[in-house]
Amino acid sequence: MEFTYKAIKNNQTVNGVIEAESEDKALTYLRASNITILNIQNKSKPVMSSLGGLFSKVAFSDIVDFTRQLSIMLNSGLTLIDSLDILKRQTQKTAYTKLIYDIDDDVRAGNSLSMALKNQKGLFNNLYIALVKAGEASGKLDDILNKLSSNLEQQRAFRGKIKGAMVYPAIVMSAMGGVMFVMVSFVIPKLLEVYKDFNVKLPAPTVFLIALSNFFQHFWFLVIIGFVAGVVALRRYYRSRIGKLTIDRVMLKLPLISRIIKISALVDTTRTLSILVGAGVSILEALDIITETTTNIVYQNALKDVKISIEKGETLGKSLDEAGIFPPIFVQMTAVGEQTGHLDDTLGHLAAYFESESEIAIKSLTTLIEPAILIVLGLGVGFVVIAVITPIFSLTSSFS
Repeated sequence: MEFTYKAIKNNQTVNGVIEAESEDKALTYLRASNITILNIQNKSKPVMSSLGGLFSKVAFSDIVDFTRQLSIMLNSGLTLIDSLDILKRQTQKTAYTKLIYDIDDDVRAGNSLSMALKNQKGLFNNLYIALVKAGEASGKLDDILNKLSSNLEQQRAFRGKIKGAMVYPAIVMSAMGGVMFVMVSFVIPKLLEVYKDFNVKLPAPTVFLIALSNFFQHFWFLVIIGFVAGVVALRRYYRSRIGKLTIDRVMLKLPLISRIIKISALVDTTRTLSILVGAGVSILEALDIITETTTNIVYQNALKDVKISIEKGETLGKSLDEAGIFPPIFVQMTAVGEQTGHLDDTLGHLAAYFESESEIAIKSLTTLIEPAILIVLGLGVGFVVIAVITPIFSLTSSFS
């Protein structure tokens, strides 16, 4: 096999081609030549593998795995360069491999890890970069990455629980919508044709069902266009600041869902603030980072108000209380943490508490969604049955 490589030799960047049985043997030979390998790639890479790179992207799970693996290797005493070199040889996903190579190239060029991560536009948020920067400044990058990887793994687990809770309702609702569409468009019209030959007054549910069926038969494309247009319009509205604020406020007032949104926001806020404070980041800078990483604009505005209050000389606990959106336990425990000088530990315990509360909220939501779906499904089926069968009684009465 042929491998193309990029390396540094005599303080100059060189490119070349080498033949070897495997990538490891190619690397061994090149290192024996006293050159620093920046990148190596199989020249005879299959076409489908190359095409796969066009459609692959770095996922959140990739970032979690990268952080955990890098943390383990740095804690084991390996240098950053050696750790990245090992990661390059372990990866299989095209986009993820390119990410590791790009970070490695930046670090070998003399940039810090935080700067290399910042150059990967949009893949690493400000919280991630700020923590890595703080770890580099304090000389505790391995510890910071360990805490950061634990935080990311907890986020991934929480997202998995949310998705898991939504899978069953999504499948049932999609199936129900598909069945109803087929029934109204194709099955019910055949059944209702029987009533056209009889001069009998049809009940309101049947008239409505006939009108709905005719609409779907003749204007089904308008339904699809309207659905797509509605989704696009809603997404554009949500991207605007006014639209996002309005929708986020509505979401915080919805029963059941609002509790999960609030608790998840508190989990992220407390855990993130705990890590930042423990890493030596100032409260004001930490609030800036949390504000940027918080997805709900209502909480963003509240955190901005908290920062302004602290700049005026108020404590964090009192500032959170004045914001009026944070629960009393958050305010009180934060005040205790400030007084005892263990704010990071206190916030860490709060994050664990809110996380357990979130699990309870998710279980409650799952428990209540299932009967709610059955009720909606029963009402839909019941309406169709009434609309189809009721005219039969009218026909029976007219015959008698």
